[in-house]
Amino acid sequence: MPTFAEKLTDPSRFVIGVELVSTRGTTADVQTAKTVAFARELAGCTDIDWVSITDNAGGNPMMSPQALGRPLRDAGTETVIHLSCKDFNRNGLESQAWQLAEEGFHNILTLSGDYSGTGVNGGAKPVFDIDAIGLLTLLGRMNAGLDITRPAAKKPAHLAPTQFFPGAVVTNFKLHENEVVPQLLKLEKKIEAGARFIINQIGYDSRKIHELALWLRQRGHGQVPLIGNVYVLNPGVARVFQAQRIPGVVVSDQLADLCAAQASSPDRGKAYFLELAAKQVAIYRGLGYRGAYLGGVHALADVQRVLEIERGFGPDDWKQFAREIRYSRPGEWFFYHEDAATGLADGARPVDFGPPNARNITYAYRFSKFTHDLMFTPGKGLWNLGEKLCRGAKDTMQGPPGMHAVEHLGKSLMFGCKDCGDCSLPDIAFLCPESSCAKNQRNGPCGGTRDGKCEVEDFECIWSRAYDRLKHEGRAQELLAHVPVMQDQSLRGTSSWANTWLGRDHLAKKTAKPTRP
Repeated sequence: MPTFAEKLTDPSRFVIGVELVSTRGTTADVQTAKTVAFARELAGCTDIDWVSITDNAGGNPMMSPQALGRPLRDAGTETVIHLSCKDFNRNGLESQAWQLAEEGFHNILTLSGDYSGTGVNGGAKPVFDIDAIGLLTLLGRMNAGLDITRPAAKKPAHLAPTQFFPGAVVTNFKLHENEVVPQLLKLEKKIEAGARFIINQIGYDSRKIHELALWLRQRGHGQVPLIGNVYVLNPGVARVFQAQRIPGVVVSDQLADLCAAQASSPDRGKAYFLELAAKQVAIYRGLGYRGAYLGGVHALADVQRVLEIERGFGPDDWKQFAREIRYSRPGEWFFYHEDAATGLADGARPVDFGPPNARNITYAYRFSKFTHDLMFTPGKGLWNLGEKLCRGAKDTMQGPPGMHAVEHLGKSLMFGCKDCGDCSLPDIAFLCPESSCAKNQRNGPCGGTRDGKCEVEDFECIWSRAYDRLKHEGRAQELLAHVPVMQDQSLRGTSSWANTWLGRDHLAKKTAKPTRP
């Protein structure tokens, strides 16, 4: 039987995946028993190439994806395990990865993850020690054979390489330019960090779907398999998506109204929604995606009905469907102009980007840039003096007496500094990811913004603000030039100035690039 990787890299195949959402409880619980029964049904279906299992979806506690994946694995069904960064630090994620490798789960969908939801006695504390790019970097190093130091060992040990086939997600159904472009730039960095396949987030706009495929091809990433997300709606779910209660998922008012109108039909629109899903599958096939990923289905009969409808379409019917499924929002920003002949994206005509926005170019930003260049340009300005003073200090982690106190006071007043000791201010246009980002995202934005606002707090995403600052200076393409960053928590409470001058922070560390099979 071909592996998931072999199926994706076979140009003659269009692979079909189904999402299996884990539930809370054991098989003694009725809902969990139904989910396990559905998994077993999927395992016996020859129309399905792979099953994808979520990891605490919505940030809520659920049965682990491995537990649901074992019956599928034992039946020979290719399984993709979701692994998110919200519940584990890097050590916990590595431990989870070793367990997956030991149990024969090699296909992993990496995610930064939703903000933690409610558990026992209230809200859980999120982790976000690293993000999806950090996780991809970790898995890549494990695939290359991880070098570790064991206690009392005389020399480092080289662990046997793993065989992970990691993928990533992109959320390009965004409203504003300063949301869309950072998402696309971060996707490129995910690919550089080792993502071997890409799944787009839920959305219902064929022009944006086409735009994503064009962007990847034109940026030299056309060889990376792109899988289209097809979520089978119903009137209730459409209202939830319209209200943006699920971070990153978009349903426009127009589509939500159409879904609501189906509520009065005898089957509550089930036939309508299954046909809509089949049309989306046809669109993805027609646009050259390598597969479709079906979500929102809980019965094998519904999966088979979607595929049956899609098989009944003519080879060019997808073009008409692409014109129909164009549910964008008023004022939505696109990377490419519309092709008048097809209603899709015109890859030959990128849009004229809007004028630079100067509202985020503050005096604090200008002052921070000036002082950073003066103090932290190697070999220039105050670099040599700072390095000399810190190297000769009694406590080299704090620098000369009083320096750390002055540093922390100034950065606290200007940026709300949390004294992490491994500062990312220069990476994010002098915006602090610890004080101003609920998920401490240091390698680009998460996918959860709602019209430019953080999914957790009601303020503008720092990555949108950073994009505006760099665009104003003609440096927007440099937004993610620094990645990957894996913050060193052992430096917390020490002087980030001393750590930069003495080469201890992430700016000085060279992260090994993953070796691709």
